Amino acid sequence: MPSAPPPVVAPRRKTRQILLRHDKHPVYVGGDAPVSVQSMTTTVTADVNATLQQIAELTAAGCQVVRVAVPSQDDAEALPAIAKKSGIPVVADIHFQPKYVFAALDAGCAGVRVNPGNIKAFDDRVGEIAKAAKDCGTPIRIGVNAGSLDKRLMEKYGKATPEALVESALWEASLFEEHDFRDIKISVKHHDPVVMMQAYMQLAEQCDYPLHLGVTEAGPTFQGTIKSSVAFGGLLSRGIGDTIRVSLSAPPIEEVRVGLQILESLNLRERGLEIVSCPSCGRAQVDVYTLAEQVTAGLEGMEVPLRVAVMGCVVNGPGEARDADLGVASGNGKGQIFVKGEVIKTVPESQIVETLIEEAMRLAEQMEGETGEPVVETV
Repeated sequence: MPSAPPPVVAPRRKTRQILLRHDKHPVYVGGDAPVSVQSMTTTVTADVNATLQQIAELTAAGCQVVRVAVPSQDDAEALPAIAKKSGIPVVADIHFQPKYVFAALDAGCAGVRVNPGNIKAFDDRVGEIAKAAKDCGTPIRIGVNAGSLDKRLMEKYGKATPEALVESALWEASLFEEHDFRDIKISVKHHDPVVMMQAYMQLAEQCDYPLHLGVTEAGPTFQGTIKSSVAFGGLLSRGIGDTIRVSLSAPPIEEVRVGLQILESLNLRERGLEIVSCPSCGRAQVDVYTLAEQVTAGLEGMEVPLRVAVMGCVVNGPGEARDADLGVASGNGKGQIFVKGEVIKTVPESQIVETLIEEAMRLAEQMEGETGEPVVETV
């Protein structure tokens, strides 16, 4: 009998669906499509080779959609080559100058993100933009940010409240709707996870557009990961959110890793390699920290949904190791190796890491034989 799908906290919110076009890897957003992971390049977009190299690295890490900044004419002129050669859909990020929206559409970008709050006379150009985007079949993301909210709304609300963010987004969407353009997704980002969550929950009640989740200016890796995990977890567990970008002051590949892990933790993406390890305590009789780090490093790049338990004492160790696909319960200078719930051998502490890696590779080869697909990604 086929196994049941993994449980999720709540069913996904019903939304419209948009398509980010790509010859080989198109991405649907919203509807019944899975939640996708995005990131943004940090290169100067005009440097085509450097930008494509970073996009390739992000793609290898699991990124499904990439955004590139277009603040200058040189960047706009680089878009056709980048959009054509990128292995995943490219979204052009436009601020200040409406003319770059049209350049991105002409360049064949899969999508365009506009920030109405800081684009000069944006509302006056919506009709032109809607027609051009419709002619190209290109979706528009209305990206509202707390830090660049329209001055009229700042005067009305006093600050970037959830209500202000939502009103801005829905006002802009209504302008596009007046021109019969609804190929839209929306984001309402704020640096405070609580304000951000309130804004998205209000927005989800008032429209059926797909939503792009993001905590803007989330901070360095540790802080940004916590903020994004809390906010995304709170929203995705309510079924809200169709695509995500973790914003970190760190290399963008880290954004992708965190984003994928958030989705895997919520069963919104098939889990890959998962290391279960105890936090260590006075009962531990081995160096669990080092064991877990060495096993993780040794299995880096493995793509199979394998659960490996690295446990350091006899209290929870045997139970966790027995429940995992592969595990070790350590103590007294040795480790019991479990495979699919059965003890297969006992090895000295010095051989635990080597044995776990060997058994993991053996299990991976078995799974490769069953699926016919490679289980270790080589980059």
